[in-house]
Amino acid sequence: MIEKELDCRGLACPNPVIKTKELIDRGGVDRLTVLVDNAAARENVSRFLQRSGYEVRAAEQTGAMAVMGRRQGGMAAAGPGAACEPFAGQKILVLIGTDRLGTGDETLGRKLLVNFIGTLKEMGQDLWCLVLVNAGVQLAVAGSGVLTNLQELEKGGAMVLVCGTCLNHFQLLEQKQVGETTNMLDIVTHMQLADKVIPFT
Repeated sequence: MIEKELDCRGLACPNPVIKTKELIDRGGVDRLTVLVDNAAARENVSRFLQRSGYEVRAAEQTGAMAVMGRRQGGMAAAGPGAACEPFAGQKILVLIGTDRLGTGDETLGRKLLVNFIGTLKEMGQDLWCLVLVNAGVQLAVAGSGVLTNLQELEKGGAMVLVCGTCLNHFQLLEQKQVGETTNMLDIVTHMQLADKVIPFT
């Protein structure tokens, strides 16, 4: 049984996930401990290992958070695109990097974005993935005017990916109420798999 330890402390997103992927891709790793130094990296690495066929648990260590993975029997490595299952619609990805729509009046911009998010359901099954980055992550936290809309979209089958680095920057990681905390590797992978990307930044 091959056991490995990977020290990813001090690495910015998405490097902890990329280095974990590189190690797994070399093959033969049955047990793996990844050391990280922030909650977003812990969530991202944990989710990646789970998608790659590992049983995962996390623990606090002195000066680090340890994510420990143990290979489950008979499961093959999947990678960051593992959640991208066959999809009936057109697979449209909407990238939102702002908490308002357009430039000019800020109050109007926020109202327009609320209307926009509320109207996304009209895309039906074509809405495959909604990615929130930068100020857009503020839409996924408690008190957001569109939180209920986002939760309904997620319940309806759309993926909601929320940038972990951005949540950390705004100190909102613990306040996130919808979607999966994600990293730039996941975001880029989903953009590659999408039939169309609609950016709002």
